[in-house]
Amino acid sequence: MTLPKNSEATAPEPLAPGRRAGLSGTAIAVQSVRKDFVLRHTRSMKEAFVWLIKGRKGDLSEKFSALKDASLTVSHGETVALLGLNGSGKSTLLKLISGVMRPDAGEIHTRGRVAGLIEVGAGFHGDLTGRDNVYLNGAILGMTEAQIDAQFDSIVEFSEIGQFIDTEVKFYSSGMYLRLAFSVAVHTDPDVFLVDEILAVGDEPFQQKCLAKIRELVAAGKTLVVVSHDLDLVSTICERGVLLDHGTLVYDGPIAEAVARMRS
Repeated sequence: MTLPKNSEATAPEPLAPGRRAGLSGTAIAVQSVRKDFVLRHTRSMKEAFVWLIKGRKGDLSEKFSALKDASLTVSHGETVALLGLNGSGKSTLLKLISGVMRPDAGEIHTRGRVAGLIEVGAGFHGDLTGRDNVYLNGAILGMTEAQIDAQFDSIVEFSEIGQFIDTEVKFYSSGMYLRLAFSVAVHTDPDVFLVDEILAVGDEPFQQKCLAKIRELVAAGKTLVVVSHDLDLVSTICERGVLLDHGTLVYDGPIAEAVARMRS
C-alpha cells in the first residue's frame, strides 16, 4: 500500500547554525534528514571484475534509503505518534532522535534529557548483574551516581525483579529486560521520552503499569514520541500523528486523521 502525500506535512523553520532546539519552545528539531543502509557489500565476481576494469567507478554496495529528506519539529509537551507500515522509516527516525544512530545528511537537535525504550536491553551488558546495569544504563542516560543511589530502590521496586537484581542479565528473559530497562528510563525524569514497539514484549499487567507511567509523564508536561502499530493505543495517549511512507513524511496532523489514513 502506498500512502498519499499531504500538504499538511510541512518542514520546520530552520535553526540558526549552532543553535540548540528548545530555545523557543522546541524539544526536537529534525531538519532535512537522510539515512541510508547498505543492504549488500559485494556483488558477483563478474560484477567486481567489470568494476575493476572500469577503474573502480561506481559503488558495488546496494543501499536502501530508510529516510529521505525528513523534517519535523516537536514542541515541549507534545505527544506524537510515528506511524507507518513496516519499512516506512519510523523506527529509524526514533533511533536518530535518540542518538543511537547518526543521519547521513541533515541535522537533529534535541533539548533536555532524552530517554526511552528503543530496543530490548539496549545499553545493558549481559555479563553484568541487574544492579550493575542499573548504574551503567542510568549513567548512559545522564544520571549521576548519587541520583542513581537515591532512585535505586524505586527502580527495582517498579521493575518487580528484586530477587534477580544481583543475577547476570544474560540470564534474564526479554520481559525481565523490559521491566528493568523501562524502570531505569522513567526514573531519569526525562524531558523527552521515546518509546518504540517495545511494550509488546511485556505481559499485560506490566504493559498497563508502563502505560500508566507514560501518562504520568505526559500529565507532567514531558514530550512523548511513540512508534507503534497499535492504533487504538496511540489514539488514547497521543494528540498528533506523523505518517511515514517509504522513508518520506506524508502526513503530520491530528492523531485521529493520521490513524484514519493508516486504516484506509
